Amino acid sequence: MALKRSSSMKTQLVDAIQLQEVELEEEINTNSSNNSPAEAAEAKAQAEPKCYTVEDAVESIGFGRFHILLFVIMGSANIVEAMEIMLLAVVSPEIRCEWRLEDWQVALVSTMVFLGFMVFGVLCGYVADKYGRWKVVFGGFIWAAYFSLLTSFSPSYGWFIFLRCMVGCGVAATSQGFVLKTEFIPAKYRAYLLPLASIFWMLGSMLIIILGMTVVPTMGWRWMIRFSIIPSIILIGLFMFIPESARFQVSAGNIKGAMSTLTWIAKMNGATLPEGELREPEVTERGNAATLISPAFRRTSLLLWYSWFVASFSYYGSVLSSSELLEKNLLCMTDADPEHQIKHNQEEALCYCIPFNMADYQTLLISCLGEVALIPLNIFLLNIFGRKPSMAILQVMSAVFFMLVNICTTRFGFTVLLFLLRSVVSMNFNVVYIYTAEVYPTAVRSIGMGFCTSFSRVGGMIAPFIAQVLMSRSVILALSPFATACVICALGVAFLPIETRGRALLQDA
Repeated sequence: MALKRSSSMKTQLVDAIQLQEVELEEEINTNSSNNSPAEAAEAKAQAEPKCYTVEDAVESIGFGRFHILLFVIMGSANIVEAMEIMLLAVVSPEIRCEWRLEDWQVALVSTMVFLGFMVFGVLCGYVADKYGRWKVVFGGFIWAAYFSLLTSFSPSYGWFIFLRCMVGCGVAATSQGFVLKTEFIPAKYRAYLLPLASIFWMLGSMLIIILGMTVVPTMGWRWMIRFSIIPSIILIGLFMFIPESARFQVSAGNIKGAMSTLTWIAKMNGATLPEGELREPEVTERGNAATLISPAFRRTSLLLWYSWFVASFSYYGSVLSSSELLEKNLLCMTDADPEHQIKHNQEEALCYCIPFNMADYQTLLISCLGEVALIPLNIFLLNIFGRKPSMAILQVMSAVFFMLVNICTTRFGFTVLLFLLRSVVSMNFNVVYIYTAEVYPTAVRSIGMGFCTSFSRVGGMIAPFIAQVLMSRSVILALSPFATACVICALGVAFLPIETRGRALLQDA
């Protein structure tokens, strides 16, 4: 009897416990049904571990000491590139004299440099997307400095153009530094910092002109080239302070390396990373050129390739045209001195040796200031109107100033026109660079930049034959193709489908 009563009490106790569990479950369900969708989502988010992307980390870290270091070191890469390109304009009269070159042979020097740039542009972009930006840029510095030094020992014209072509290959690799720099900069600062890089390009251009003024008359053009590689050697050491792109590391599945890079940058800036863990999927299709002509990017790529062609065509057209007009005294001046009243051309063959005088160097030097004089206007256009309208406006302005160079004016008037022309073509190059780095995703950003720079070098290859060969026949005939190309490009820019102002950098297509 007692055993039966004990069994009955146990049964009642179990029933009571089960009843409490059912009531508690109903209460939880009732509370959940009374919560709003937002509260339910918040509760779910709190239950899951927090995570963030590289874009979140870059924006959280913000701008600080690391970005100043990045700006100075990567900006110095522009000094090296500018010196190698401007060297062509300064050394042309000297090699023409030493090896008794025709106009087309002088033009071929620039073309060979851009040929090397074009061929290696795509290759370096592919390697940078597959194996990292840092390795490509660092290798480019060493390559360009080595072959530039060898150029100074060229025994003949044939060796000179071959070695300059090799220099162009190295410069193609260093141009990937723009991608590396862009991937570290927060979105709202890109429109300010990237145009300011023109300061370093201007410094490189001015430095090679100053070397031309001081070294060439006393020691010759070979020593000028030897002195010009000193910045490259210094930069090779400084580049050790720049890490690999965290965006590339994440896309390659190297989360640990990306965390190390971002932690170091945050510590240097005195900032903190977002809460949680860095989490992004690995991108297996990196460096795939087919992405550039996929339906998502086909129109963008085609229009960008032409925009890069025109940017380079007009920029180097302005640089080489100015040196050619000065060297051969082809300017129409109302206040020309007796020396500049003599016009030189190939048919008359008065003399192969027509070196720059001090006034010519000064004109080139002042025109270089145009690279940075209108940077505030460049920043204003980028932030107020965006990337696409800025490109269209600057292309139209470039066309106008190319045609104004034909006006018969004073030496001062020509210097002002050249100053303004260099300003607008340089600003346009800046905007094209920025737009390209922003519009392509990390998986194909470097190869996208590589294809674009290769098309730009086609423009650089053609420009010398117009600016240095056709100029002797007719000034207006030589300048008209540059103006026409700019107008066509301004119309084409209107059809670009994407505006990148204020947009986050994409990781994958």
